[in-house]
Amino acid sequence: MNLLRTLAAVSSMTMLSRVTGLLRESLFARAFGAGAYTDAFNVAFRIPNLLRRLFAEGAFSQAFVPILAEYKNKEGQEASRTLADHVANCLVWATLLVSALGIIGAPLVVWLIAGGLAQEGGAFDAAVWMTRLMFPYIACMSFVAMAGGILNTWREFKIPAFTPVLLNLSLIAGALFLAPLLEQPIYAQAIAVFVGGILQVAIQIPALVKIGMLPRLSINPAAGLHDPGVRRVLKKMGPAVFAVSAAQISLMINTSIASHLREGSISWLTYADRLMEFPTALLGVALGTILLPSLSKANVDGDPEEYSALLDWGLRLTFLLAIPAAVGLAVLALPLIATLFHYGHFTDEAAMMSARPLIAYAAGLVGIILVKTLAPAFYAKQDIRTPVKIALLVLVATQLMNLVFVPLIEVAGLALSIGLAACVNATFLFIGLRKRDVYRPLPGWTRFFVKLLIAVAVMAVVAWLGAQQFDWLALRPHPFLRAGALLLVVSVCGAVYFGALFALGFRVRDFRRTGK
Repeated sequence: MNLLRTLAAVSSMTMLSRVTGLLRESLFARAFGAGAYTDAFNVAFRIPNLLRRLFAEGAFSQAFVPILAEYKNKEGQEASRTLADHVANCLVWATLLVSALGIIGAPLVVWLIAGGLAQEGGAFDAAVWMTRLMFPYIACMSFVAMAGGILNTWREFKIPAFTPVLLNLSLIAGALFLAPLLEQPIYAQAIAVFVGGILQVAIQIPALVKIGMLPRLSINPAAGLHDPGVRRVLKKMGPAVFAVSAAQISLMINTSIASHLREGSISWLTYADRLMEFPTALLGVALGTILLPSLSKANVDGDPEEYSALLDWGLRLTFLLAIPAAVGLAVLALPLIATLFHYGHFTDEAAMMSARPLIAYAAGLVGIILVKTLAPAFYAKQDIRTPVKIALLVLVATQLMNLVFVPLIEVAGLALSIGLAACVNATFLFIGLRKRDVYRPLPGWTRFFVKLLIAVAVMAVVAWLGAQQFDWLALRPHPFLRAGALLLVVSVCGAVYFGALFALGFRVRDFRRTGK
């Protein structure tokens, strides 16, 4: 398997997901702006989204995929399917129970996460109503995460990468067609999330049938708990909850802090977060997705050289693409926010305030992406304890930094704390791999960095000069002209960066790699 080609394919699907995601956010900003009720939706959506990342895509995937890969490579298809049946049954029933408890306890949950909404009229009640409607999304996404883990282990990457597009399309349809029909338009987005979860489940089924791995669920919630494989997954999941979700827990704490800042703060942070997630998913999530099964196989095969070489390849690609992305987000923060969101109810102030946390996120973007590249190296070896210890340290560090940064730069301080904490996380993960001699850097890193930084410096100058040529807020009445200007600046920056890399001796063939 050509890993560079596979990465390009997964990134293409992820790109489609993120482009539709940005379109949905642009429509959301135009229709709803940044105020009390948008804060309410963002809080309501963030609660089930956090649990999804904690128990489904995050902890579950990291615990399940290495064990499933072991079954596939050592025990064959039938044993793998039995494990999938039992794991799916436990996961689905558990998340249905969590959903029921969440619906009942929604007022308490919203108060704990964003008690500040109670000061903003009906926003608190709206958040409770939307939280109740969206809680079943967790059960849907748990099944989707399990399906994605199975498909990725069978090297079927495209469907899992495409799946988020369906949620985006559902939210876009809700904003365009349903919102105008409702007395409270923001409720259309909560309904769209519920529908989007069902659509995402539906698209997995044909792909699982094709590889003969569609799980068979039981009406008995306890069926499968006796399976040793299930117990191994559950044992790994407990600590993995902390290991893979420190940033998400920090984000929820930040949401609570933001709810006590100026009205709109949660939304400003959310818009910046959406743009930060674009390069994070395009590179970090895509790399982690293809690295985990490949690293798991190398571990099962007892091939430490292949294991280390895979990590080296992933790290070089991360730096090659993440550093210019971070610089681009920082320099072009206001142009990006203005072009994508500055319409309708989205004011000049909202654009400028959303740009600040985006710049702050950019400071830690490389660390955020590196964590997604380095963490699979531990999970593939079924080592959960090390990332757990690091995650707990990072969680504490994030909140200590909040105490310093939030009084100084308000909502931007929340983003800066998460970004810098991710850099701390990545540093300790890297040190852990080196100490265990799991990762041995291949020659040429110093030359690689020197050439890379030269190319990035040239690109940064071009980006800054390009950004100064336009009054991005004044172009609000001319959206196509503004979009064309941004596209021109970004295209020139990309051409200058990759042109400089080519002139300095970088070639595509240097990054080709075949996975075993």
